[in-house]
Amino acid sequence: MLVLGIESSCDETAVALIEETPGEQQPRVLSSVISTQIPLHRLYGGVIPELASRNHSTNLPGVLKEALEKAGRSIREVDAFASTAGPGLVAALLVGNTAAKALALAAGKPFVAVNHLEGHMLSPFITHPGGLVPHLGLVVSGGHTLIINVQGSGNYELIGRSRDDAAGEAFDKVAKMLDLPYPGGPEIDKRAEQGDPTRFKFPRPMMHESHLDFSFSGLKTAVLYTLPKLVPSGNPNDLDEQTMCDLCAGVRQAIIDVLIHKAMRALKQTRHRVLAVSGGVSCNSALRRQLAERCKRARIELILPPNSLTTDNAAMIAFAGLLRAQAGDFSSLDTPVDPNLKLAGAQTRA
Repeated sequence: MLVLGIESSCDETAVALIEETPGEQQPRVLSSVISTQIPLHRLYGGVIPELASRNHSTNLPGVLKEALEKAGRSIREVDAFASTAGPGLVAALLVGNTAAKALALAAGKPFVAVNHLEGHMLSPFITHPGGLVPHLGLVVSGGHTLIINVQGSGNYELIGRSRDDAAGEAFDKVAKMLDLPYPGGPEIDKRAEQGDPTRFKFPRPMMHESHLDFSFSGLKTAVLYTLPKLVPSGNPNDLDEQTMCDLCAGVRQAIIDVLIHKAMRALKQTRHRVLAVSGGVSCNSALRRQLAERCKRARIELILPPNSLTTDNAAMIAFAGLLRAQAGDFSSLDTPVDPNLKLAGAQTRA
């Protein structure tokens, strides 16, 4: 089965083709093409929805053509078309979603509407030799921090979520306070490598509460109050380089401590022995190192996607679409996009 996936939920225009061949343990990603709008939105310090949707419309035909050429396939050979239906920016979602429906209609092939968060959650298993297995999923993306009890394809229980700022949002908002370029996560990660994570005692919100939810807004506020204590102007550009690196290291470690602590508690509660971590924040270098160390001590199998599959991409949408298509779970062409689409029957934000 050959599935073509389209992703356009935010500021990445992406198309991928993934093929499942009988007798092979895992599907093959034949192509995964991404056109990023980061340089455009960096000028404004964040994503501008109108610009994002407009550029999706401009970029999608070329990205689709390149993905087909790299895969060595034609539209006629595709068995099912999948696209992101939400959550995301509604105007951006409509571009990719409408294109996939139109292709499915023209080719006379089925369509699969995919939850963006499900795509992230399943992405570690695209390259996993054993395929999808029951596990605890930790999704750490720009707008969501989720803990999910996964028993199989389509069998998900949401047991922890971000109540306000997600981890990715905290990174981006702190980076904006420090006048670092967008997107903030990689900028903080880079500087944190040269910093002392113990110099500043930032809070670890909700870390020791009994539930598995997250809140990172207090961390952002703590950084805001710390700046004027370091420089009278409160201007981050007046900070010396080492202090900037120490601030970044302190913020990064505070977020990592909460993520790992909650994940380990959830593993005990669910009795899973496999932890799969995904989403844009999962490419954070220190998070990967510390997760690997902690899981090794606890004898937990840690599954991480390659960096190329951590940020928004269409391979994860095609893979989720493939699993649904294999189960005969197709979508109607009048299935709407939903900027607040739920996962596992529960709200992902308060």
